[in-house]
Amino acid sequence: MQEVKKQLEVLLVNYFRDCYPDFPKGKVVAFESPDFVVKMKNKHKLGIELTRLNPASAAIKTEADQFRINFRDELVEAMKELFEAGSDAKLFVKFMFSEKHLIHPERELMVRSKTVATIKSAIADKTDSTLFHKIFTNSDLPEGLEQVMIAHHPELKESVWERSNNLGISNNVVEDIRLAIAKKDEKLRLYRKQQLDEYWLLITTDCLRADKNINLLNKINNEEFESRFQQVFVLDLMRARVIPLLEK
Repeated sequence: MQEVKKQLEVLLVNYFRDCYPDFPKGKVVAFESPDFVVKMKNKHKLGIELTRLNPASAAIKTEADQFRINFRDELVEAMKELFEAGSDAKLFVKFMFSEKHLIHPERELMVRSKTVATIKSAIADKTDSTLFHKIFTNSDLPEGLEQVMIAHHPELKESVWERSNNLGISNNVVEDIRLAIAKKDEKLRLYRKQQLDEYWLLITTDCLRADKNINLLNKINNEEFESRFQQVFVLDLMRARVIPLLEK
């Protein structure tokens, strides 16, 4: 599992580079403490540490909620098996389900076949030597799916298909971001032993969403965050969007 985790981190840091125009030019090398080092031609070395946004106070699940989660997880696994029966491509796939239009068991077969066909069609033009990513919205998908994100990177040797926000939906995104920063700030002294020129923290999240009807992006942009890292970013995977948190 640790090996797959590192492969996913390689995919994610390259996804970040693809989504962030100001990512420095250089060779990205997998590392430990921090997770990656970017080696630039001017000998400048940038360390990048990755962490996932973990909801500290997710909403309490009812029995009906848990049944729906189990059904969706089983559907995702069934789609993965159907895809792999006809393709050797190794993909990182995230599924965001609709809470307004639920998928009932009698529609499972149709949703599964149509979604897999859409994914197969999308990867027809990918190359095995570079990062590939694509996001489908509800207009591309069967009713019941809001978004699907697919990504491929040559380092990924094992497919990972997951339900979006499988760690839960945060009740306080801003506070969870602060906690993520604080936990990594505590370890920054270890990273500094590498004597790199600069250190960035990348917080990845499946999708910035919450139970409360608020504009999360505006709320985050209006907050002031502090960190010992020179730069801190949030990468919203389902929207391919990078949000810088520090003004330095």
